[in-house]
Amino acid sequence: MHCPFCRHPDSRVIDSRTTDDGYAIRRRRQCPNCNRRFSTLETASLSVIKRSGVAESFSRDKVVSGVRKACQGRPVTDADLAQLAQKVEETIRQSGASQVEANEIGLAILPFLRELDDVAYLRFASVYRGFASLDDFERAIEQLKHDDVVPKYSDETVDGEPVVTTD
Repeated sequence: MHCPFCRHPDSRVIDSRTTDDGYAIRRRRQCPNCNRRFSTLETASLSVIKRSGVAESFSRDKVVSGVRKACQGRPVTDADLAQLAQKVEETIRQSGASQVEANEIGLAILPFLRELDDVAYLRFASVYRGFASLDDFERAIEQLKHDDVVPKYSDETVDGEPVVTTD
């Protein structure tokens, strides 16, 4: 690491700490030439390959701005969107890949957005799953309804087992 003050090509690490939920390391360094101290922030790079083939750094802000459009007019806060972006980044980083396609990020957003808001999920899914007709929307809505069916237990029993009903 070059010293930012005297450009000496070496430095000594004095202290290291993890930051940003463990995804970055902050290192306090000292230059052996001028003895001045400086800090560095080291992160594992994650590149996004766009449809055009261009690679760029992963950005939580881009995830938030893309999802914000789907959440327009919905009861979703900025804090909800920031948490969603963090979960998406954690999921992608857990895959261990240093490069990921933009479409994979869109697909990784879907389960977290589904937990957040059904309407926003449908809006976003229509783009990333390539809905081409009303039938695609109807199937997605039916799937959402099916996933929302929660078994309910009544006070009745049959052979000692509770009776399960669904709404």
